[in-house]
Amino acid sequence: MDSKLLQILVCPVTKGPLIYDKKANELISKSARLAYPIRDGIPVMLEDEARKLSEKEYLAD
Repeated sequence: MDSKLLQILVCPVTKGPLIYDKKANELISKSARLAYPIRDGIPVMLEDEARKLSEKEYLAD
């Protein structure tokens, strides 16, 4: 994930910051409790495509 792109992307739901999870290949929005997938190097920033974070994932650093 390009660090410059990550700096300008925000959660489309909350407009909050995103955290790149390299292992899961997702962008995490803690404020919305959602994980947006990255497919073929392109972040899919659609709420309907996002995965809801479990409580364990939400509370983890």
